[in-house]
Amino acid sequence: MAIIIRTQAPRFLVFKDQFFSSFRRHGLIRRSMSSVMATERFDFLVIGGGSGGLAGARRAAELGAATAVIESHKLGGTCVNVGCVPKKVMWNAAVHAELLHDHSDYGYEVENIRFSWETLKAKRDAYVSHLNRIYRNNLDKAKIQTIQGHARFTSDPEPTVEVNGRKYTAPHILIATGGQPSVLSDAEVPGASLGITSDGFFELESLPKRSVIVGAGYIAVEIAGILSTLGSKTSLIIRQTGVLRTFDNFISTNCTKELQNSGVDIWKNSQVKSVCKTDKGLEVTLTTKDPEKKSDEEKINRLQEVDCLLWAIGRQPNTSGLNVGEMGVDTDERGHIVVDEFQNTTRQGIYAVGDVCGKALLTPVAIAAGRKLAHRLFEGKKDSKLDYSSIPTVVFSHPPIGTVGLTEEEAVKTRGKENVKIYKTSFTPMYHALTSRKSQCIMKLVCVGKEEKVVGLHMQGLGCDEMLQGFAVAIKIGATKADFDKTIAIHPTSSEEFVTMR
Repeated sequence: MAIIIRTQAPRFLVFKDQFFSSFRRHGLIRRSMSSVMATERFDFLVIGGGSGGLAGARRAAELGAATAVIESHKLGGTCVNVGCVPKKVMWNAAVHAELLHDHSDYGYEVENIRFSWETLKAKRDAYVSHLNRIYRNNLDKAKIQTIQGHARFTSDPEPTVEVNGRKYTAPHILIATGGQPSVLSDAEVPGASLGITSDGFFELESLPKRSVIVGAGYIAVEIAGILSTLGSKTSLIIRQTGVLRTFDNFISTNCTKELQNSGVDIWKNSQVKSVCKTDKGLEVTLTTKDPEKKSDEEKINRLQEVDCLLWAIGRQPNTSGLNVGEMGVDTDERGHIVVDEFQNTTRQGIYAVGDVCGKALLTPVAIAAGRKLAHRLFEGKKDSKLDYSSIPTVVFSHPPIGTVGLTEEEAVKTRGKENVKIYKTSFTPMYHALTSRKSQCIMKLVCVGKEEKVVGLHMQGLGCDEMLQGFAVAIKIGATKADFDKTIAIHPTSSEEFVTMR
């Protein structure tokens, strides 16, 4: 096998042992290429150019590792292309629509306002493309090789992947392939394929006049809010009585109410039975159960002239086709890669971060995990790992939700009801003092023990998305209710309520 050593400034007439030891000492690029089949060796090989993979790759390269990233689509992953970034752009547009309703209450005369979905989409897509280029430039600057295509593990003795007929290997391989929207087949729900997913939402060329969203999670809540606020008649189909059921009940109940108050038509205890196409659009047939009745009797309803049916019923990992089983990498029943607290899989030298692991499906989590892993592998920080407790998250509903730490239900279950103290409040933000459109702000602190350590903070209202980060720091370092009380309030703001609760 011929070995090719690539450096920026190769030297000649150097003793062999000195030459190779110098490369090992400085962690410079070592790649090998087979004369039989192209095989390239790196120190760190990353499968997936999304948030977690790119963060891990760039940090590893900074630490001297020869690194490559394999990506089958666009750099940036779900977040940049069909997730957080374009979603936030759409949410911002919807916020403008809300504010337009309030302009006259604040003395502005606003007439003949027109909204162009087409203009918004074009500018949004251009922004995403700009980010794609930035990611590629960052990889190039870091001298990280980008390999375009689908990776598949081979049966070679050492962990190896094949991409477009070429083989690549490394002592450390990171799987960061993310996830994708779950879909129903036409066998499960006749006509299900006539709908789209959150990916398809970003392909819509115009604002649907009539939308039906199926799901109760944060993606369903966010898209329903965006479409409704921008002017689409929107229905939300949920299997139980409220949205965001894994959130604190205080938040779940209020968000459900806010959706209804904003004009979203919520069909509770309902499921889609079938979908068919008519000359006026889609017809969505629902079955609805009455929870008060013990019988299995269901009521049939039909939503007609639907322009957009969107399934937001969960996400599944991108592990299909990877052939991870060939490497002895365990997955759970849904296909998520099983990892330990250090992101190790069940095969030595193979790791996984992000949505493909099925835990805390958030961009900053994947980024942090990828960086922690790089420091452990290439800087010798053997205890470097991500702490998955007290992770803050925001739902860009209308108004937005901010939450960090334990729900009241989780605190009671783990600490005992007698050890849990709850503080909560609800009020109308000062902004709405002059507006005919009203929206509440609700806040809740979950405290435990005699010292009343704050272990959970939950809120929904104007500005809650931006005020959460600071409170998350306080909770992460163990703040107590007394610490909150000792903090002087900022007046007049909504956030001051957290330091004046009694």
